[in-house]
Amino acid sequence: MPLKIDRLNLMLGLAIVLSVFSSSSVMAAKVSFKEFCPQFVGQWAGDAAKAGEIPRKVAVTGFCSHDQRQLILSVSIGTRAPFSETWWFREQGDQVLLTYYDGVAEDKQQVFSLYRQNGDYSLLGEGMVNTRSALIQLLFEAKSPQGAWQWTQNIQYLDDDIDRYQLFRGIEMTPVAPSP
Repeated sequence: MPLKIDRLNLMLGLAIVLSVFSSSSVMAAKVSFKEFCPQFVGQWAGDAAKAGEIPRKVAVTGFCSHDQRQLILSVSIGTRAPFSETWWFREQGDQVLLTYYDGVAEDKQQVFSLYRQNGDYSLLGEGMVNTRSALIQLLFEAKSPQGAWQWTQNIQYLDDDIDRYQLFRGIEMTPVAPSP
């Protein structure tokens, strides 16, 4: 099944970064990490691809710490690197610190603010992508009441005239039934 990724039209406010989803004009609200973390405990499978690449099968496993202040998402099998990716999200006050590791390159860290709208979660931050300053969005869109998600990694270069996020990578997350 090919990866289906919707083009999102997102706008940013100057004083406070809030996302506006193309399907709704309602502003997103900031939420606590303790609400976000338990949503991503489990195992998922699906297709993943960067923009313009052929999708590959991946497995995603999520662990939330007992105090709900840390979330680890492991993406494996179909990644480009020979090892699985580790996405370690940690609550730090009202922000989220992400440490990303792919088993090859140095750890990468990024600070995000966490928002929710209509059941979807959006982590928004500012950082460097391909040596260019960019706004970075990790968007987790709820796709079913059974816990399916579409995780898109989106960027908006600050030196570019395009006023919306561009897809960097998408991951389908369909729950895997536990073994009997």
